Amino acid sequence: MNIKPFRAFRPRRELAAKIASRPYDVLNTEEARMEAKENDYSFLRIVRSEIDLPPDTDVYDQKVYEKARENLENFIKEGWLFQDAEPFYYVYKQEMNGHSQYGLVTSIAVEDYWSGKIKIHELTREKKEKDRINHVKTTRTNTGPVFLTYNARQEINDIIAAQVANPPEYDFVDDFNVRHTAWIIRERETIDQITEIFHKINVVYVADGHHRSKSAAETGKQLKAENPHHTGEEDYNYFLCVLFPHDQLKIMDYNRVINHLNGNTPLEILDILGKQFSIVKVNSAEEAKPDAANTFGMYLEKQWYLLSLLDTVPIPRDPVESLDVSLLQDLVLKPVFGITDPRTDEGIDFVGGIRGLQELQKRVGSGEMKVAFALHPVSIRQLMDIADAGKIMPPKSTWFEPKLRSGIFVRRF
Repeated sequence: MNIKPFRAFRPRRELAAKIASRPYDVLNTEEARMEAKENDYSFLRIVRSEIDLPPDTDVYDQKVYEKARENLENFIKEGWLFQDAEPFYYVYKQEMNGHSQYGLVTSIAVEDYWSGKIKIHELTREKKEKDRINHVKTTRTNTGPVFLTYNARQEINDIIAAQVANPPEYDFVDDFNVRHTAWIIRERETIDQITEIFHKINVVYVADGHHRSKSAAETGKQLKAENPHHTGEEDYNYFLCVLFPHDQLKIMDYNRVINHLNGNTPLEILDILGKQFSIVKVNSAEEAKPDAANTFGMYLEKQWYLLSLLDTVPIPRDPVESLDVSLLQDLVLKPVFGITDPRTDEGIDFVGGIRGLQELQKRVGSGEMKVAFALHPVSIRQLMDIADAGKIMPPKSTWFEPKLRSGIFVRRF
């Protein structure tokens, strides 16, 4: 992998907690507007800059991207963000509910994306790609890091352990009770050592941020084509990322809710599912939470059930078709509920595991939805195996927590 240090724009220490924001793609405009309402420093004013424009503004209007650039330049002008004098690597630790993960903040080559060394497991949508391309090209900035993972290496762990023994540059807890701590790797010898180690790593994987990585790579390609004096050393040939060892990551479940029963009664649903699943009534959402693959929780008519796939049902050997999200789609959602394309069908919605199974119960109990399914999380090894095979996961297969905050490290070019 071709990584290199960079001169980050980052917050003044006393402003870090106010500036750092959730990623642009985990909240909508109104949620962003409310979250930043009483916080002039919020980085949402850059990653969701439409919140500083009239409410009827199209989020894809060029004015939105120009406002992002204006706000970013104002953050710098006011001294809320400043740029390091030299290129560094950085360590970014996140801690949530007793779980910790340590990432290396760096820039990574666009060419590694196009050559397949940065492996993906999800498809991207053209409209969202164009949005981020316009954002990056207008601001000339990577405002949000791509969440990457690699096969853990002890030598990298040792380097990071030595760095975090020092006092941190930032250390704060956000409104969601996630602790964010960061260190600067200043020693040139250590920086060179890290660069050399990653040169020997053949592949890394996009854990979260497929649209950010694709748009950054596409921006680099476009700027290369527009530059008759391109040398390969330009900053647009790299993009911002955080690299985490695979064994520190936590993938949460990504659950499904459906707003109809496809003409069936609840009893008919249970009868149909009983042909392929063992069905057991349970007393609570906690008891319905699957603790192993090939099991599913279901909430129907104010009752939780635990569904276990019968031994007589064959499980495909294909790494994608054997995923629980695929089995649920192929055995239940499509044949029973008529959900043929979960990417476009308006009858289905998706609920990240961070919200808990109580959110599923709430949405069905309110009458908004008719049935909910809880899944066992995909493992990080399954994700890597699928990416290695050049295959694509079904939509909404993985939910990573904690999310990387935007605004702690910003990369301009």
